[in-house]
Amino acid sequence: MLDSGASCVVEVFATPAALERYAELATVGPAWTLVDERALASLSDSVTPAGVVAVCRSLDRPVTQVLDGATLVAICADVRDPGNAGTVVRCADAAGADGVVFAGSSVDPHHPRTVRASVGSLFHLPFALEADPAAAVRTAQAHGLSVLAADGAGEVDLEHAGELLVGPTAWLFGNEAWGLPDDVAALAEHRVRIPIRGRAESLNLSTAAALCLYASARAQDR
Repeated sequence: MLDSGASCVVEVFATPAALERYAELATVGPAWTLVDERALASLSDSVTPAGVVAVCRSLDRPVTQVLDGATLVAICADVRDPGNAGTVVRCADAAGADGVVFAGSSVDPHHPRTVRASVGSLFHLPFALEADPAAAVRTAQAHGLSVLAADGAGEVDLEHAGELLVGPTAWLFGNEAWGLPDDVAALAEHRVRIPIRGRAESLNLSTAAALCLYASARAQDR
C-alpha cells in the first residue's frame, strides 16, 4: 500500500526499528511518527505487528463508478468471512478484474483481516458497497455486464461455459456456508457450477472465485 504511493494514507506510525527496516518506504507519503513497541501494538490487532501502522481514508467508491466500462467484476453477496472476502479481492486483482462489489451483509472490506487477506490488492482494485444484492445485480446488468452466479447446483458446467465467458461479466458469489439466496441467484443470466471430480464436498469460496475469474479472464483474452 505504501509502496504504491496510495493517496488514501493520512498518517503513519512506526517503531524506530521499522523505520530503519523500511527507510525507502518512509520517503513516500506523509512523514512517519515514531512510537515505541507498546504504543504500536495498541494500534494494531495483529499478533505480530510489522512495526508500521497507517491511518487511511475509506477506499470504497460508488457502485456505478466501479461498474462503468468494466468487463470483469466480482459481486460478493453476504460474504461475511473477512479472510474469504480479502482473498476474493486478491484473486480478482490477480485475474485482471476491474473491481469488486460487496453487497448485502458482506463483511466491511476495511476490516483489518480483510485488508491483510487481500495482501495489498484492496489498494489496487476499485471496490464498492451496496446494501441490496439484487440492486447490485441489476446495476451490473444495466452497465452491460452479464451476471453469472457461481452455484454448485448450476445448470452450466464452468468447463463448458464457452461463449458465456467471452463478453463483459459480473461473477456473483454467495456466502460459503449457505450459498446465494434463490431470489438473488434467479436474477443472474446463468448459474454456473464448478465440477467436483473427487470426494470433496465443495470448494472454498475464494478458490471457487479464483477458478471462475480466471476462466473469464482467459476467455476474454482469446
